[in-house]
Amino acid sequence: MARIARWTALVAAALLVAGCSGSAGDDGGSGDGGRDGDGNGPSASAPPSGAMPGLPASLTSQKLDWKTCKATETGPAPGGEWRCATLKAPLDWAEPKGETIGLALIRGGSSGSPKDRIGSLLFNFGGPGGSGVDYLPPYGPTFAKLQERYDLVSWDPRGVAASEGVRCRSDKEIQAAESVDTTPDTSAEEASFLADAADFGKGCQKSAGKLLGHVSTTDTARDMDLMRHVLGDREMHYFGISYGTELGGVYAHLFPQKVGRLVLDAVVDPSAGTVGHAENQARGFQRALEDYLESTGQDPEEGTRKIAALLKRIDSEPLPTSDGRDLTQQLALTGIIYPLYSKSSWPALTGALEAAEEGDGTELLAQADSYNDRDASGRYGTTTHSQRVISCLDDKERPTPAEAKKRLSEFRRISPVFGDSMGWDTAGWCHEWPVAGQHETPEVSAPGADPVLVVGNTGDPATPYEGARKMADELGKGVGVQLTWKGEGHGAYGNGSDCVDSTVDDYLLDGSVPKDGKVCGS
Repeated sequence: MARIARWTALVAAALLVAGCSGSAGDDGGSGDGGRDGDGNGPSASAPPSGAMPGLPASLTSQKLDWKTCKATETGPAPGGEWRCATLKAPLDWAEPKGETIGLALIRGGSSGSPKDRIGSLLFNFGGPGGSGVDYLPPYGPTFAKLQERYDLVSWDPRGVAASEGVRCRSDKEIQAAESVDTTPDTSAEEASFLADAADFGKGCQKSAGKLLGHVSTTDTARDMDLMRHVLGDREMHYFGISYGTELGGVYAHLFPQKVGRLVLDAVVDPSAGTVGHAENQARGFQRALEDYLESTGQDPEEGTRKIAALLKRIDSEPLPTSDGRDLTQQLALTGIIYPLYSKSSWPALTGALEAAEEGDGTELLAQADSYNDRDASGRYGTTTHSQRVISCLDDKERPTPAEAKKRLSEFRRISPVFGDSMGWDTAGWCHEWPVAGQHETPEVSAPGADPVLVVGNTGDPATPYEGARKMADELGKGVGVQLTWKGEGHGAYGNGSDCVDSTVDDYLLDGSVPKDGKVCGS
């Protein structure tokens, strides 16, 4: 696959607001059920599980030193039940005995009886570029039932946050770039758009250095298998959300015999390239926008025209806001996108659009700032930086500006509101990127793997529902098992459906595989 476009936010910011294993009848076959000195997880003295040929003992036999987590740039240290450690992995998996990189891990030990413990359950919340160290603790309560039998584990993938996270621009430079028109109408605007894109890549190269060529999804999937081994698990039990579904699919392809219980929720379409993904997202967000408009009693077609006209006016004359910054067209679009990730945020979108129609961009700007991880002091998070370096290394397809312009009419047909931006994004996202991409689409076929539960939400804006069936099919017959939820928002688990939650819980806790095609109503 290509990348997920910039609009694929961490599912944690959206979804969570508001015989499967080798022997289905046993304890899941993972770990030794022992406890280490801090009461969390497998014994530090337990031998790692499974052979890992080609890796030095310094990596395969490493002992994780679990300690109280330290505060991060994005917030205070999590509560006392969480512990953090650093895993060493090869910087270059082609040279496993060479230089290493440190990967930040976080773990909450299983809360139930040690004899009932299945093993570790690894989480990736999406992005790419999301910090699992930051996101797992706040959403731990959502997974409390799973924690009765699993240690909950997440991590910052390579190039993200505490795992040598890449920062491509300063806060001042990020804010200055907000004035760049990402839907250029003139040759001068187009030149500025492309120059800004190229400049971003140069900043990433300066920040990341040689790491820039070693942050691919494949690299991270190999890190996951080393993580599984060092944690003491014979099989990989995994919960991947949004981009995390692609990562899970790649892992299953690389290590089908190590697949335990894998859940993929808010599923990326593995058959789509750069243009296909952008079209999918334009279609998904337009669908969500129309569902929102209909929920407010508006005609979706007329409401779409009204919003498109508002954005056109803002393109010509940005709106003032209470903090003195202008609401540009791109910030306004981001402010519309963000509330569409969760139905609970639709009322906020109504208020923001009404204020914008009256000439005040403050509320839409606040929504955009939330998406862009900008705090009140003007400091920005770096998730989008990591997202870009990972996706541009993954993505081999590089549409030219001329090719993007030829496709704009089709993008506008798909979505009069989001089409222009997503069409131009196909050319701008990896424009003049310093390293070549690796593939057109990811390989996720996993013959011989145990069943993988693939969860699709019919109203998902960022990873449209159709991708779930395609993922299930590409995983292979007897491997991909699809569960459908007729709902709204990005992702299904923890989003209000008892049917979805119980089906996923039964699969992860008891190895109960639902019938392929099971549907949960709204």
